[in-house]
Amino acid sequence: MNPNLTFTREFRVERSGRGRRRFRDPRLTPDVPRGTIPRVTKLMALALRFDQLIRDGLVADQAELARLGHVSRPRVTQIMNFLNLAPDIQEELLFLPRTERGCDPISEHDVRPIAGTMDWRKQRRMLSALIGKQLARVDTIPLQD
Repeated sequence: MNPNLTFTREFRVERSGRGRRRFRDPRLTPDVPRGTIPRVTKLMALALRFDQLIRDGLVADQAELARLGHVSRPRVTQIMNFLNLAPDIQEELLFLPRTERGCDPISEHDVRPIAGTMDWRKQRRMLSALIGKQLARVDTIPLQD
C-alpha cells in the first residue's frame, strides 16, 4: 500500500433530538423542502386514503378505522366529511403551499362548516370568503424576523 495516500470527504455533524451526534454526507442528504405540510392537507389525504381502504374491502367500515387508529368514531366521521367537499376544493386543499412561518393559513375548524354544506357552489363561495378573510388578516399582521 501507498503510505502517502489520503482521502478527503466532506461531512456534517448534527445533533439528533436526544443529543447524539450523527454524521451526514451532504452529497447524500436529500433536498428537503422548507416548511411543514398544512394539517388540513394531511387530513384531506387521510380521508381519501380511508375511503380507498373501505372501497377495497381492506377495512369493513368507519368503526373499524376508528378502532385501528385508536380514535373515536366521531373523529373518523369528521375526517371522512372532507369527502363531501367539491372535487376542486379537495384538490386545492391537497396542494396548499407549505407553511414556512406561523400557523397554517386554513385550519380544519375553518373547513368543517364548508364540508357540512352539500351545495358545491355554496362551498366554493364559502371557501372564497374564507381565503379572502385569511389574506386580509395576513396583510394586517406585520412580519417579524
